[in-house]
Amino acid sequence: MTESAIPAVPVVRRAVPGDGPALGELDRATWSTLHAVQPRPQPPYEPFFDERHPPRDILVAETPDESGEPVPAGYIRVVPPTPLACNAHVRQIQGLAVAHWARGRGIGRALIRAACAAARDEGASRITLRVLGHNAPARALYEAEGFTVEGVLPGEFFLNGRYVDDVMMGRPLTP
Repeated sequence: MTESAIPAVPVVRRAVPGDGPALGELDRATWSTLHAVQPRPQPPYEPFFDERHPPRDILVAETPDESGEPVPAGYIRVVPPTPLACNAHVRQIQGLAVAHWARGRGIGRALIRAACAAARDEGASRITLRVLGHNAPARALYEAEGFTVEGVLPGEFFLNGRYVDDVMMGRPLTP
């Protein structure tokens, strides 16, 4: 992917079932101890979409490849955090990935903004997420998009021989 092939503003759309293989590949390619609490996926790989992770919960950022065909540059998963009616006004980001070749070009920012807009369209008034304390790039992006730290679970995870904080962030979804 060449730098000129990536548009200034990516197209962000709702995922469709056919995106599963490409998103699974993207997910595996971007796996990192910076954000993952599960071990690195190993073959045979589980399908990207399943009963708990349907396409309707995923937004995909697309950019054209060298031949002009749209390819996934990233995705974000946004879901209600619980099935409770008293919590229906909240959406939660439960996954964000940007392809290595597309980083630093506004893909993550576009996905977060699209997630907030989609959540607002669904009637949500608030959006939250959890991020590992040592993931400084993600935390900086979320803060730049209006998220603030609302809580910290110190040493919640033991990863690569050290304890890592689980940071809760959130923001209102005012227009």
